Amino acid sequence: MNRKQRHLGRELALQWLFQIDVGKLPPLEVTDDVPDNLNGIEEEGVDFAQQLVRGVLAEQARIDEVITTYSRGWALSRLAGIERNVLRIALFEIMEMPDIPDSVTIDEAVEVAKRYGAEESSKFVNGILGAYLRGEQAAIEQEE
Repeated sequence: MNRKQRHLGRELALQWLFQIDVGKLPPLEVTDDVPDNLNGIEEEGVDFAQQLVRGVLAEQARIDEVITTYSRGWALSRLAGIERNVLRIALFEIMEMPDIPDSVTIDEAVEVAKRYGAEESSKFVNGILGAYLRGEQAAIEQEE
């Protein structure tokens, strides 16, 4: 899959997860709709978005635990919906999609946060994901 379709898929997944999370809409209802603002998205991008949404929803408890751990002092409910769901998508990719380099996932998450989030969202997302990866690396080194 080309980079553009993955990028558009991430944006679509974010829009869907936001509707599910903040709008409390049923996942099956939400994922049938592809918004008009995603010019150029093709079937493979939509398929990637659906894979991300299914994965995030299936692993949400584990992902949310990671977010809570690394967002020291911030309850999950206090995070903006955009930040919360950008982090969920990125952490799912890092944890469950080893074919996508972590650096690519982080770059994409930061870009999506810049586009859809508040002014400081991209820095917050980058900080949480970086802290998570450093924590995982430290855990691996302790095991060795």
